[in-house]
Amino acid sequence: MDHAVRDGTTPRVGLTHLALAVGGFAIGTTEFATMSLLPDFARDLGIDSPTAGHVISAYALGVFVGAPLIAVATARMARRTLLIMLMGLFAIANALSGIAPSYHWMLFFRFLSGLPHGAYFGIATLVAARLVARDKRTQAVARVLLGLTVATIVGVPAANWLGQAVGWRWCFAVVAGLAAATALLVALFAPRDSADRQASALRELSALAQPQVWMTLGIGAIGFGGLFAVYTYLADTMTHVTGASPVMVPFALMAFGVGMTAGNLIVPRFADRALMASAAAVLVWSMIALLLWPIAAVNFWSVIVAMLAIGIGGSLATILQTRLMDVAGDAQSLAAALNHSAFNIANALGPWLGGMAIAAGYGWTSTGYVGAALALGGLAMLGLSAMMARGDGGAGM
Repeated sequence: MDHAVRDGTTPRVGLTHLALAVGGFAIGTTEFATMSLLPDFARDLGIDSPTAGHVISAYALGVFVGAPLIAVATARMARRTLLIMLMGLFAIANALSGIAPSYHWMLFFRFLSGLPHGAYFGIATLVAARLVARDKRTQAVARVLLGLTVATIVGVPAANWLGQAVGWRWCFAVVAGLAAATALLVALFAPRDSADRQASALRELSALAQPQVWMTLGIGAIGFGGLFAVYTYLADTMTHVTGASPVMVPFALMAFGVGMTAGNLIVPRFADRALMASAAAVLVWSMIALLLWPIAAVNFWSVIVAMLAIGIGGSLATILQTRLMDVAGDAQSLAAALNHSAFNIANALGPWLGGMAIAAGYGWTSTGYVGAALALGGLAMLGLSAMMARGDGGAGM
C-alpha cells in the first residue's frame, strides 16, 4: 500500500489530510480563543485576570510535558490508533473545561487539554508526510498545520463571538465536538498501519543524542520567539501607539492569521526544493518585518500590512517539522513532538524578553527590535547547524 500511496494513486490522501487538519483547527481554536475569553471565565470563576492567566500557562505546560512523554510511552502503538486516542483525550479534556466548577479544576482541565497537543501535531505530520512522495513532504505537513492557521482567522473570532453570545463554556463544548469529529474522520479515512514492533522508548530517546535534532529545536525556540514578542503586546501597542480603538484589534489579529495561512500555502513549495535555504529566507524575512514594526505601529493600515508580513514568518514551523524528519533517524515520533515543545518555549521567551524591554522604558514598539534580535539568533543557529552538517559530510542538509 505504501507504494500506491506515495505515487498518489489512493483517493484517500486528500481526505486524510483534511481529517488531520480539522484536529489542527480544533487545537488552534482552543489555544488562541482561551486568551480572548480570559476576562469572561475570570469573572465567572471569581478570580482576577492575572490569576486567570495561569490557565493559559497550564495549557502550555501540558503541551511541553505531554509532547515528549506521550511520544516515548506510545512508541509501539499504531499511529492511526494513537491519533484517535489523542483526539479522544482532547475532546474529553475540553468538555471538562467547559463545565469546570472552580479555578483549580479549570487549571487541571486545561493542563489535561494541553497534553495531546504536541504529540498530535507530531504524529499527524508524520502520517501526512508518509502519504506523499518525498519531494512533497513539506506541503503535506503544511496541510495539517493549515488547520491551526485557519483557526486564527475563523475559529478564534467565531469562538469569541459565541462566548459573548451564549457564554464561554460553549466554546469548549464546540472544540470538544470538533475533536470528536476529528477522531471519527481519522478512523474513517486514515490508512490502517501496523505497530512498529522494533520501536521502543529507548529508540525514541535516541533522538536526544542527535546534535542536529537539538540544533533544529533551538532554531525554532529562538527564531520563532520574535513573532510572539510582537503578537503578545499587539493590543496594548495599538491602543497606546497606534491610537486605535480596541474594536480594531481583531482585524490586526486576523491579518496575522491570514499571513500565517499564506505562508503555509506558499513557502512549503520552495522548502520541498531547498529546505534549509527556505528556513534561512523565512528568518531573514521575519527579521526585516520585525525591524519595521516600530515604524509600522504608528498607523492602523501599516499595522495590518506589518502583521500580514510577520504572520508569514510562521511558516518556519512547517519547515522545521520536515527538517526533523531528516535528522531524527529512527526516533521520528519524539523528534516531531518535541518541535511543538520548542515552539512553546518560543511562546514564553518572546513575550518575556519583550516585556522586559517594555518594563525597562523602551516603549511598546521595542518588541519589534527584540523580535528581530531573536530572529537573528535563530538565523545564527541555523548557520551553525549548516556548518556542523558540512563537517559531517552534509548529513541532514
